[in-house]
Amino acid sequence: MDRYEHFFQTMTGGMQPHGWQTGLAGQSLCANLMLRIVTGFGKTFGALGAWTWHRVVQNDDAWPRRLVWCLPMRVLVEQTEQEVRAALTRLNLLWEGGDHAGKVGVHLLMGGADSGQWHLYPEHCAVLIGTQDMLLSRALNRGYACSRARWPVEFGLLHQDALWVLDEVQLMDVGLATSAQIQAFRDDDAMLNRSLRPCRTWWMSATLQPEWLAKSPDTAQLTKNLPRLSIEPEMRVGRLWDDVRKPCSREVAGNSKDIAGLTAREHLAMDRSQSGPTLVVVNTVKTAVEVFKELKKVKDLSSTDIRLVHSRFRPRERTMWRDAFLNKNACAAGTNRIIVATQVVEAGVDLSASLLITELAIWASLVQRFGRAARWGGVARIIIVDLAAALGRQAREKATRSGKKDVDLDAKAEDAETRAALPYALEEIRAAREALDRLNDVSPQSLEAFEETHPELLPRLYPYEPKHLLLRHEMDELFDTSPDLSGADIDISRFIRSGDERDVQIFWENIAPNEEPADDSRPTREALCSVPFLAAREWLCGKGQRLQDGKRAWVWDWVEGAWRKAESRDFYPGQTVLVAADSGGYNPTLGWDGDSKQPVEPVPEQPPAVDRAMDLADAAQDSEALSRAAWQTIAFHCGETARILDKMTKLLSSDLVKPVSLAGRSHDGGKALSGFQGRIMKEDEHSNRQDLAKAPDHAWAKDTRSRGLRHELASVLALLAVLQRHAPDHLALLGPWRDLLQAAGMPPADPIPPENPPTAIEREILDLSADQFNLFLYLVCAHHGKVRMAWHATRFDQERAGDGLRIQGVRDGETLPDVPLLTKTGEISLLPGCVMDLTPASAGLNPRTGQGWTERVLSLLNRFGPFTLAWLEAIIRSADQRASMASGVDPLLHKEG
Repeated sequence: MDRYEHFFQTMTGGMQPHGWQTGLAGQSLCANLMLRIVTGFGKTFGALGAWTWHRVVQNDDAWPRRLVWCLPMRVLVEQTEQEVRAALTRLNLLWEGGDHAGKVGVHLLMGGADSGQWHLYPEHCAVLIGTQDMLLSRALNRGYACSRARWPVEFGLLHQDALWVLDEVQLMDVGLATSAQIQAFRDDDAMLNRSLRPCRTWWMSATLQPEWLAKSPDTAQLTKNLPRLSIEPEMRVGRLWDDVRKPCSREVAGNSKDIAGLTAREHLAMDRSQSGPTLVVVNTVKTAVEVFKELKKVKDLSSTDIRLVHSRFRPRERTMWRDAFLNKNACAAGTNRIIVATQVVEAGVDLSASLLITELAIWASLVQRFGRAARWGGVARIIIVDLAAALGRQAREKATRSGKKDVDLDAKAEDAETRAALPYALEEIRAAREALDRLNDVSPQSLEAFEETHPELLPRLYPYEPKHLLLRHEMDELFDTSPDLSGADIDISRFIRSGDERDVQIFWENIAPNEEPADDSRPTREALCSVPFLAAREWLCGKGQRLQDGKRAWVWDWVEGAWRKAESRDFYPGQTVLVAADSGGYNPTLGWDGDSKQPVEPVPEQPPAVDRAMDLADAAQDSEALSRAAWQTIAFHCGETARILDKMTKLLSSDLVKPVSLAGRSHDGGKALSGFQGRIMKEDEHSNRQDLAKAPDHAWAKDTRSRGLRHELASVLALLAVLQRHAPDHLALLGPWRDLLQAAGMPPADPIPPENPPTAIEREILDLSADQFNLFLYLVCAHHGKVRMAWHATRFDQERAGDGLRIQGVRDGETLPDVPLLTKTGEISLLPGCVMDLTPASAGLNPRTGQGWTERVLSLLNRFGPFTLAWLEAIIRSADQRASMASGVDPLLHKEG
């Protein structure tokens, strides 16, 4: 591994790899894995180095292309992102736009309009970083702070060709169990030969317990032979083991003011922590804000830099923290600083304090907090503040003075201690308290020895009983992204995080009184603030259904393509809410503050780094923003899409290349429908064309009659018509069902000989097998993520019901004209015109097409499973979007002009 050691030193800027890091990189097979590595021993570089070495440097195609780095909620992801970027920069591997070949993109999946273009390049390598709510929601096909049309793409790319690294799993609550269930489902699909690319998971923590993953029959096989990597006792030598001392003591504090007073005294007693900063970690944002405010009142600390860190700040403010105080240099001797924080510092932060004052928490959290003191060796003092015990004692003393019976004393004390323990369970707090009774030092050596000496305590120190388990049928049902009849979606929040730690994303803009937000208003990631959804609802709506007086807020309406006034029912986990700046609710120093009435300074709007047409197209059911480009014909654009798809054929098995390529060359045929062509005000040289796929922005008319038209549905009907004309008994049409339909009293009509032989493009379609044809149809139908598993009439269809049956803007019986398309050899061939037949929208079998649409998709799911089918969908969508954004010059129009 000499080459790897040199590679590792380059990646880290000169660090020698730990033995476990070299051992991880030495594993040639990418497999599911548990890593139990002590805090401060380089988990980030270890996992990143192993993946980069195999996938990028060695170009080992058995390793996944995407590294998905999943962090707990409430933690700060920016430091992990910056470390990864810096490491790849040192290796000259960071992709910063332009040619992606051989480079690695780094993207934060945290919502906003600037989340990057990672989904456009499934054939290239990328590191995706986010918190469990953002990443697991995408893995469940309900991406938080993400447009509905984008859900299936990200879902597919996160389940194929991906290595998930779940960092600090002890902080992930039910999300840990969900990750294990999902990996078990992926492994099951691989056993059934449904998967085309590998997808693996590494679970990583300083306190990882094997039992955490074995919570259901689904994970029994997964955990049976799951490899485990840890630092063995004989390897625990060196400066970070032998030269670290962390003496600990306990103090009782009754409230936030007491914690602030203790902090001030100890900070001053240690000569203002001249050997490094003082870190105060408490269990709730409320307590952190109170302690911060109290410390700011202490006159003796007027020269001390006092900072507040929690998860309810916007990224705009958080990005300043790393340079200011959350970095190694800022922890040097002579630092007169106090950092007041919540659980955000338990993961993803490279911080070392000389004095750590922490509120008593669950054991797994305490271990992480201890790791934020004397992180790089030396001595640090640790003080654990037992707020729960103090409040329990105060309640007992108060009840005693009132003369209540003993049973009431115990009940009141228990109730007070339970409330003080929140957000944790009292039993877990008591278990941590008992463990600390046996310790006077919490250095890595002491903690490892303690747990190995007292295995009987581990079940109480590391209890894990997730409240919800994701079942296979629930995973499969999430493939369908259609909203229900009320416009709502399946609630996935119970599989991501339990309790109140489920967030909405809020951003503020200056909206004049009596005005509405612009339809193209989108938040950047820097502007989004995570707020517990129940707290946001209470702040804006109170106990009622509508907004309170003085509050103005909006949510995005997918169908209308516009912002509408928010109501109480709109506040649910994952929602994005736009709030008028004059409604208050945010303080740059304190973070989200529902009591603040001061107008909020919005994050300044930045010029978009990339063309926003893609985001606008995905944001609304009716949007055709990607069609607003340079003049192009259907044949040219489809050909450009197929050309990009050709670069991805290495990802596909041989039997899939034909339907995928054909889908690329024909997906936009439905744009020849008059409803689409009628929206384009054609210039003189194009006036006779009925096959335009793209037109400049100025050429688009606002034709409300075609609202809701989804051209991809018309494309599918035109392709089905090929079999109806030339091969009605094809195995993808009536062939398997003719006798059954006859017996059921639904006899198919006798075939009518076609007037003309099949064209070249039709022959390609007729040559497909039944499975290939169904996949081909599905990829065409789903290439915008808006018409997928079921064909439903929209509100716009219902408004025009008098014109006959309409679905997604396509009218039953209207005519699609001939459409020129490209063959596999690059020649123009006509897809003959046809009458739009919406019969397949009905459930079950029918005498026109055999299987209905939903039955066809179900058969594909049975063959490929949801993960692979969505991945194939993502491939064609990425190619289509890249072709749309390229705006190439169409030679078909150029010659004509």
